[in-house]
Amino acid sequence: MKFQSTIFDEPHLEFGDRFQDPDPRRGLFMAGPLQTPVGDAIKIAVVGSAKTVEDTGKFLDAAAQGIAGKTEKHPNMHPDFPGLGNQNPFRCRFEIATDACASIPQFRIDRIRKEPNNAKAVEMAVDELIQLLTAIDESNSRPDIAIVALPVSLIERVWNAKVDSDGTTEPEDSGGSDAPNFRGMFKAKAMKFRFATQIVWEDVLDERASIPRKVKESSEREVQDAADRTWNFLTSVYYKGTGRIPWRRMPQEGEFSACYIGVSFYREVGGQQLFTSAAQMFDERGRGFILKGRRAQTESRGRHPYMTQDDARDLITDVLTAYKNHHRNFPARVIVLKTSRFRDEEADGITDALESVGTEMKDLVWVQESSSIKILRDGNYPVMRGTFVELDGKGLLYTNGSIPYYGTYPGVYDPRPLLLCPHSSSDSTVSQIAKEVLSLTKINWNSTQMNQKLPIPIRAARKVGEVLKYMGDDLASTDYARYM
Repeated sequence: MKFQSTIFDEPHLEFGDRFQDPDPRRGLFMAGPLQTPVGDAIKIAVVGSAKTVEDTGKFLDAAAQGIAGKTEKHPNMHPDFPGLGNQNPFRCRFEIATDACASIPQFRIDRIRKEPNNAKAVEMAVDELIQLLTAIDESNSRPDIAIVALPVSLIERVWNAKVDSDGTTEPEDSGGSDAPNFRGMFKAKAMKFRFATQIVWEDVLDERASIPRKVKESSEREVQDAADRTWNFLTSVYYKGTGRIPWRRMPQEGEFSACYIGVSFYREVGGQQLFTSAAQMFDERGRGFILKGRRAQTESRGRHPYMTQDDARDLITDVLTAYKNHHRNFPARVIVLKTSRFRDEEADGITDALESVGTEMKDLVWVQESSSIKILRDGNYPVMRGTFVELDGKGLLYTNGSIPYYGTYPGVYDPRPLLLCPHSSSDSTVSQIAKEVLSLTKINWNSTQMNQKLPIPIRAARKVGEVLKYMGDDLASTDYARYM
């Protein structure tokens, strides 16, 4: 086996006034968002406990004044947040509407905490929040976005709630186990509102709040300072509240118009072996569209989910139709990323759909999050982000790792690479695909840090699956902002 390695340059992003920079924070500071807001203010509603509602107001007041970052050791990784005055990074204000704030009475929070049944506790918490947001949606106040500020007491009870009986878990099922998913259930029920929602934990708003270690989604939550949290939080609020894109991946000169599709799988609530595929489509402008796919199959051995030839063809046909409705033309190239292997019948179905509209170029890539192969770097430092090793047609890509611009490795544990496995029918080389995948890791409008592991089509498809599993036959929104 031949090993050929290289280190890709950090991909550039495009911001306002065609400004280019690899750092989302510096790009926003220097040139503002790629798509500027229509109005001069984002109107915000807030629901939560009495304390978290108040804390949200204090947080935005502090952000408006500016927040110092931890710039002593790594100024590029922890820059100051410059405030929300004129020519601020988002070119707009963030305003809480006083008549669009509501809190859950404490006795109801206590009742949820004491509920012994996990699934019931999650449902009760979701219903309380939906009731408050319904009143806001039906009032004269019309916010652009609603912040759902979860107190520690609710987070402890509902965020990682487990099932109360034996369930099933599929290794490549984006919906995870049968455990009740607070976020997925809430987002599904909030789909009916005229505004998007942003869930925020109490420790983001008040650093004195303590979240139990076992509840935290990752150890990364422990290393974010106030300025970092402000950059990330307000970027997400900007995207959801305005529908405008903060930045996009910088297209290469001569690059063909492309459509990026992430395919994931989720199990419907109450189902044991029933899978449905979900597709997340991102175009070269960076905008995301949601498409609900067809029912999927599972292998008898390993139970890996997959699409039949007909369902793969229908799914890609729907994607192409949505793309044409938006752009008035079909893409010249389609890239499909999936976390399970491509069967030949899936590839044939995708090819059928592309040939029917005259799209000639495609890349079908199985993205594995774990690999038995890893590489080491001389010295005590982790491998550089962007390190790529070609392995006889496959590719090992480190999307996390040491970043020279930061002057350090921003993670906690040793970085793990992605293993990229292009289908034999793909047109691009694995090196070309890897470089593109690296650029797609930077399209995450929930974070402004440059160490995201997964490319946006896959990461988004998983988030979509968490929500669609609770939608049933209801009409799902095609707007990605409603799912993130």
